[in-house]
Amino acid sequence: MGLPRSRVVATRRFGVVGTRCFGVVATQRFRVLATLVLMFALVGARGVVCAATQFPEPAALRHQVDFWTKVFGVYSKHQVLIHDNERLDRIYAVLDYREDAASGMNPVTLANLRKADIAREKTRLRGVLKRLAKMGGTKGLTAEERRIRALFKGTPTSRQFAAAAEPGRLRTQSGLLERFREGIRISRRYLPAMEEIFRQEGMPLVLTRLPLVESCFDVRAYSKVGAAGIWQFMPATGRRYMRIGGVIDERRDPLRATRGAARYLKSNFKMLGTWPLAITAYNHGEGGVRRAVRETGTTDIGRIVERYHGPRFGFASRNFYAEFLAAVAVERDYEAYFGPLTFEAPFKSDEVRLGSPVAGKVAVASAGTSVDALAALNPAVESSVFRRNRNLPKGYVLRVPAGTASGFEQRLAKVPASKRAIAPPRVRTHRVARGQTLSLLARRYGTSVRSLQRANRLGGTRIRIGQVLKIPTGSRAQPSRTAAARTHRVRRGQTLSQLARRYRVSVRDIQRANRLRGTVVRTGQVLKIPAS
Repeated sequence: MGLPRSRVVATRRFGVVGTRCFGVVATQRFRVLATLVLMFALVGARGVVCAATQFPEPAALRHQVDFWTKVFGVYSKHQVLIHDNERLDRIYAVLDYREDAASGMNPVTLANLRKADIAREKTRLRGVLKRLAKMGGTKGLTAEERRIRALFKGTPTSRQFAAAAEPGRLRTQSGLLERFREGIRISRRYLPAMEEIFRQEGMPLVLTRLPLVESCFDVRAYSKVGAAGIWQFMPATGRRYMRIGGVIDERRDPLRATRGAARYLKSNFKMLGTWPLAITAYNHGEGGVRRAVRETGTTDIGRIVERYHGPRFGFASRNFYAEFLAAVAVERDYEAYFGPLTFEAPFKSDEVRLGSPVAGKVAVASAGTSVDALAALNPAVESSVFRRNRNLPKGYVLRVPAGTASGFEQRLAKVPASKRAIAPPRVRTHRVARGQTLSLLARRYGTSVRSLQRANRLGGTRIRIGQVLKIPTGSRAQPSRTAAARTHRVRRGQTLSQLARRYRVSVRDIQRANRLRGTVVRTGQVLKIPAS
């Protein structure tokens, strides 16, 4: 059974939507080249002479560029495209939930509805493709079967239909119109400064549009595999170009990450020789693209996408360069897709290099602004620095509101050196003895289990005999070997481990206090018990 016609775009309606999409895209295909020619003005002083020749649109990728142009600029997040994952021009159906969303349907209900509809429609479409594979010709086909058959160019064979029905070939893609529109609006906050950074690095300025593909300029973007920021740097790659560690992660700073991205892309270009390959390497890795070039014997990105079937060269890598071209085209002609937009004001700030560690609250007071405002200017800094008063490290370049750098330095200079930063914690150590646990040590040293875990980067509560643990400050108790001792007369059946638990000390401490070589004690024996 098919889906309700209210949610599946029917053949007639599909044709209308398709005509609109392809009408825009047909025009857009020519705009891509024109846009890239115009981007010559955005090429840095040491950039290459003609941007259009540097960022070509191979004929083999045209269906991908068209597809992503529609996803970015035409289809809503409440529309789901079911398409072939290899030939993106084969859009078999569009599921439309805009009316459901506008009616105020519960988001969970809507998500469940979409999930069920997609599964049912995929099964139905797979059946249509299998019937086409069996029938061979056009005689006796339904209107929908003729429509789907027409998506296969020329005279398709039974094998083509059978392959298109195989598991994994049907893919879904939600529209990104709303997200992309917001990304373009936000981008103007950072693009002037980003373009200046790329100009300084001698790079084509059109590459500053790559975050539209990576994150749509979402400063808080963080992927499930650990990529962060608008440029979606992974930690290992990010550390090659920026500061990551402690309370600082410059991947989250749009402008400092931009400097890193410019240098990374430059490195890719020097290694691979073309911008399509350098951009693909941004997603797939330099080594992976070099392997693709070696195995296919070409540097043509269109041929590589068609021929290369490396184990990690999946859908995202195959489409990354095409997405970039589509993003450039839609961003350049945004009014044709979204109408007039109200852009955010360009980002402005002053910068001050800290000559010594500075506590977060001292920085806020010296900047003469709020915690939220200073945190927003410095997204690379963990919010706990400002909100829970931790130290900014020496040498960090702190952003303060525009025009306030001198005032910040004057106010900071008035703060006594002894109060400018939080004193670093004194750390002592403890070697774990038999029978000791984190909770016992936490009580003994007047701290918490969680503090011990943080100080020693423990994922759980398990510790081993002989392990040396860092004991954070805040300890009220001293190690028992130097503390005053009590006494205990051993009763029948008592053991050292029982006494250690009773008095909240370790077996080893009792042994030391009483110079015992083993664990045997006798009834009536008087033992010294070190203080807990």
